[in-house]
Amino acid sequence: MSSHQIAMFTFTLGKDESIGPHALRRLWAQASGTGDIGVSRKEPAEGQRNRPIYTLYAPQQLADLRAVEARLRHMLETAHLHASLTALHA
Repeated sequence: MSSHQIAMFTFTLGKDESIGPHALRRLWAQASGTGDIGVSRKEPAEGQRNRPIYTLYAPQQLADLRAVEARLRHMLETAHLHASLTALHA
């Protein structure tokens, strides 16, 4: 992640589901339409649901965020990942 990127989405996956960093970067780059992206995975705090939180980063001026979100949701579904996606952008 570079300093000009902001968090655009966070998500968790269904129980016993996971995605590796390279696959997540490919999916996010394709959904966002740019290679200027970042991804992170944070393990849950103790006592919380046992699912990591994934965060997707991109430049603040990413165009057509609704279309990006729709593509991202579709791609997660196509990959048979049951994601609980939260948009962080306005």
